[in-house]
Amino acid sequence: MRIAVIGGGPAGLYFAILMKRDRPSAEIIVVERNQADDTFGFGVVFSDATLDAFRDADEPSYRAITQSFAYWDDIAIIARGHEHRVGGNGFCGCSRRTLLRLLQARARELGVVLEFRREASPEDFPDADLIIAADGVNSPIRTRHAAHFQPEVDLRPNRFAWMGSTRPLDAFSFFFQERAEGIFIAHAYQYEAGASTWVLETDPATFDRAGLGAMSEAESAAYLEDVFAEALQGHKLITNRSLWRQFPMIRCAHWVKDNIVLLGDAKASAHFSIGSGTKLAMEDAIALHGAFMAGGSVATCLARFETGRREEVEKIQHAADVSLVWFEQVKRFWNFHPARFAFGVMTRSKAITWDNLLLRAPEFVGEVQDVVAQEAPGGDARNPPMFQPFVLRGMQLANRVVVSPMCLYSATEGVPNDFHLIHYGARAMGGAGLIFTEMTCPAPEARITPGCAGLWNDAQQAEWTRIVGNAHAQGAKMCLQLGHAGRKGATKLMWEGMDQPLESGAWPIIAPSALPYYPHSQIPRAMDRADMDRVKAEFLAATRRAIACGFDMLELHCAHGYLLGSFLSPLTNHRADEYGGSVENRLRFPLEVFAALRALWPAERPISVRVSATDWAEGGVTDADMLAIARAFRDAGCDLLDVSTGQTVADAQPMYGRMFQLPWADMLRNEAGIAVMCVGSITTADQVNTIIAAGRADLVALARPHLTDPSFTLHAAAEYGARGVKTPVQYSYGKDALFRMAKRSREDLMELRRKAKPASHAPQGANNT
Repeated sequence: MRIAVIGGGPAGLYFAILMKRDRPSAEIIVVERNQADDTFGFGVVFSDATLDAFRDADEPSYRAITQSFAYWDDIAIIARGHEHRVGGNGFCGCSRRTLLRLLQARARELGVVLEFRREASPEDFPDADLIIAADGVNSPIRTRHAAHFQPEVDLRPNRFAWMGSTRPLDAFSFFFQERAEGIFIAHAYQYEAGASTWVLETDPATFDRAGLGAMSEAESAAYLEDVFAEALQGHKLITNRSLWRQFPMIRCAHWVKDNIVLLGDAKASAHFSIGSGTKLAMEDAIALHGAFMAGGSVATCLARFETGRREEVEKIQHAADVSLVWFEQVKRFWNFHPARFAFGVMTRSKAITWDNLLLRAPEFVGEVQDVVAQEAPGGDARNPPMFQPFVLRGMQLANRVVVSPMCLYSATEGVPNDFHLIHYGARAMGGAGLIFTEMTCPAPEARITPGCAGLWNDAQQAEWTRIVGNAHAQGAKMCLQLGHAGRKGATKLMWEGMDQPLESGAWPIIAPSALPYYPHSQIPRAMDRADMDRVKAEFLAATRRAIACGFDMLELHCAHGYLLGSFLSPLTNHRADEYGGSVENRLRFPLEVFAALRALWPAERPISVRVSATDWAEGGVTDADMLAIARAFRDAGCDLLDVSTGQTVADAQPMYGRMFQLPWADMLRNEAGIAVMCVGSITTADQVNTIIAAGRADLVALARPHLTDPSFTLHAAAEYGARGVKTPVQYSYGKDALFRMAKRSREDLMELRRKAKPASHAPQGANNT
């Protein structure tokens, strides 16, 4: 087999090593445009888990690497005069130049041919069976064949530069420094005795105010020495082509073309804030080698590599995406209590959570827990964040867990029944702080389906009064969600065809503009002023009934492509009058309805608004739109934003994942200055604690977990030993038993997690430097 590797970085070298070791007869050449000892940057980082993979892949190169690294266990966050340390991480730093030399030596030892200072392209190797394009983040091969590889390059706004220093460090350190120009960040770690990497980062506005774009390398290093004078402790910053850049987030639709395969940064990049670039590259090499060892033709092996490796790469990239965005938005969190700020740094990528940190750094987690309790009216420092109280106007919630509004499609002519009584009653007994009703409609023509609940007549009011009274008897608070289906009305029950138009029995529907949801959907009538007046009156009439029912809170549904949400999105509002066009105009009618409800609803009771913070479609609401919408509702007396996304248009393309809607809740809470409730693929108590502790939301709503476990909150309380969760007195013996069993189970689980932690690769007698 003849193999040509274009690019002599860690990815290409490591693949050449593994293949030559296992196929000694293979002819393998690695060509590199730079000299053998040329390298840009300073050190690279590997975790204990990555070192495990290296040891399994090639013991000799693993030993060479681990004899040349600096090892540490702590992450240190230094900001606003405070330092927080979190142990149990297990990382090593290694000089990039040393790593390349070690890999070069191992490759030569096995018989790989290395050529330096040579530009190469695939055409230079006409007899090659396999060509590895490991030619870096600016890959000429990828660029040349862009039509096939279909790369997407997301050039991130922050500016960064790689520098070095002689300052020793005993932890992976994040230094945050505020100046008049803005906030500067240093990602710093030691990689060998007397040498540490310093990646300096700042946002574009701060970069411009500081004038860094006009400075030479030496001038920018001197400027940053002054910024980080305390952190550097008298040491200088060292440059090595330390040019200011924007990070390119690269993804490719295809990694393989004929016998050419992209490897490392050429195919996918991952932000330096999770220390994963070289890791990703070398693990690519391991995966590609494994694909060939499984046998078959070159085409078969390359297809096996791409299909088998893509999911893991995309997971790493997603974590890197989330991490880099946190650093881009650091101003949001800058005025947090230092402990909560540090907690946000640690949990920014979603890979580390409350429970992870509780296992590794219980004292740090204890400090965060104390801070969250102190910031909660009537907080209890014995309990984790999800069990801290929360106050909205005159309503105090016992905890931060919410039963999310979920359409049940089980009413008859809008009248709830025993199913609803049992459904809401069971969840009231389960300990959640707040229970939302399904979207309840103020008129028959406002329904989504024939099975939707309503509040426009006495029979409905009587049933809702019974449901609310039952929930109150169990100690729960209830919020009525009021909404009008708009153009998504007159459709089938969800299990018969969600959003599909009724084949018979449909009623006329209205919307801001005469745009059907699907091409085959009923075309709504564009509303006129008389329609607006009638709809507002219907909402007011339903609100009067809600007051009589005894609901503790009211929510106005302005999301998911329903009537009021359709006014807010430019995709569904094409009006040319004062209710269309600018975001201020699109807001006009929803805000008018909200203001009328706020004036009627008792002053001591809160009102929330549900919004779709993105339409997941080109041309939809922007972040700037959403901030304007949030501030307008806030100023009109809204107490809480219920932050969802999408469902506005049928061709939306949402990107699902754990806590996938959280970034918008975070943005609106910390930039618009309003309390928020987050929703969307949140499934565990651990996630709830992490979200609340990091200051990314105030309440957390869970839907599907509550469908299968009405006592989700009670089970979580038992897991964390939070005994204050209220349950019926009839259940007290079961509650006591649950808490006893949960304590033992949690202790067993924590022990299993300790045992599952990757083994430390620290040299014997290492002192973490």
